[in-house]
Amino acid sequence: MKISVIQMNSQANKAENIAQALRLIADAVKEDRPDIVVLPEMFTHLGGSLEQRRAAAEEIPGGEAYRALQDAARRHKIVVHGGSFYERAPDGYFNTTVAFGPDGKELARYRKIHLFDVTTPDGREYKESATVGRGDQLVTYKVGDVTVGCSICYDLRFGELYRGLAAKGAQVIMLPAAFTLQTGKDHWEPLIRARAIETETFFCASAQVGPHAQGNDTRYTWGHSMIVDPWGHVVAQASDGQGYATARIDLDYLEDVRQKIPVHQHRVLGS
Repeated sequence: MKISVIQMNSQANKAENIAQALRLIADAVKEDRPDIVVLPEMFTHLGGSLEQRRAAAEEIPGGEAYRALQDAARRHKIVVHGGSFYERAPDGYFNTTVAFGPDGKELARYRKIHLFDVTTPDGREYKESATVGRGDQLVTYKVGDVTVGCSICYDLRFGELYRGLAAKGAQVIMLPAAFTLQTGKDHWEPLIRARAIETETFFCASAQVGPHAQGNDTRYTWGHSMIVDPWGHVVAQASDGQGYATARIDLDYLEDVRQKIPVHQHRVLGS
């Protein structure tokens, strides 16, 4: 199995962002022939005003982004792990991932559990809970014999979520993200490698990169989309700017790591 993590610079124009995503998916498929592609967090709309973000939200199933991901999965005959986008539901708005199989059918739907309510070291305040509601379900899905776990961005800091996904059998974990520049430069790679090591999974992190206008402010995301193996090695990483990185997922290697260091058998606390 091969997986490509897509790196984007989404702005406040939904149609242009969807076009960017479809172009990068097509490029990755043409060059690297992946079985799965992973888009970043909020790939359809990043920045802009709260009114613009909510106007870009979609009911699920249906909607422009939902149909575009379905069509891409069918056209390329791949699994599309749809990063995340704003979901409009009867009980509010959510930051939601939807994954599609090669036939275009929905495989999974995950609402982000941990919301980013933080003031970063550069003094910028982020309060995601003012924009979207909190999910409450751990989600995995199957791609053939492989179990895939779902997470989004700030979830990365909460190891208990990933222990839960590992307990549900996850062998590959997806992390669509829009990690800030200030936190990403110091925390992004160490946290990803730690999560891969402690769960003994392949960890696929697909990120936003660069500047994003928000009102009179410009905010920056870190990028550095990467795939890390169960030993904690970075096996693929995107360059700066829009693009993608691809790696082969070797389940024999995963099982070898788990046999050599069987942490799942040794856990005492929280087991």
